[in-house]
Amino acid sequence: MIRGAGLVLALAALALPGAALAQSAAPRLKARSIAHLPLPLPAPYDSSRDARKDVDAAIARARQSGKLVLVDFGANWCVDCRVLAGIFELPDMRGWMARNFELVQVDIGQFDSNLDLPRRFGAASLEAVPAILIIDPKTGKLRNPKDVMGLGDARIMQPQQVADWLARWTK
Repeated sequence: MIRGAGLVLALAALALPGAALAQSAAPRLKARSIAHLPLPLPAPYDSSRDARKDVDAAIARARQSGKLVLVDFGANWCVDCRVLAGIFELPDMRGWMARNFELVQVDIGQFDSNLDLPRRFGAASLEAVPAILIIDPKTGKLRNPKDVMGLGDARIMQPQQVADWLARWTK
């Protein structure tokens, strides 16, 4: 009887927003190395965007959807940033990212733009890019306060390592 009640509770929890995040294992990527990324690499960092509005909108969407907010600080001149953006665009990764995160890519210019934004969430100042903030939209707090540089060496990481790193924060 108790086991049956536990099963019912577990099934009910899966129906709640955000419950999928607790179950979100990293996708198994077919691309074995960055050599499998499409060229040219994406250049997703748009200096004309209002990063604060973009982050606020992503947080609002994430509160509704139960997703986390992934803020990717970078620049189009940064090789690691563009490799990371290419990994995010892999077919196996794109759907998983969309199910788990509201992605915002923030341009830091020549380290002269949007550098105050990480402090809003309790992160230290940015020393390098790419820097990744994983924000819990309910609390506004970082899930990865001591590891915002975890994907900083994207050009030497395997795509699966990136997926596995991101999955750590969805639990």
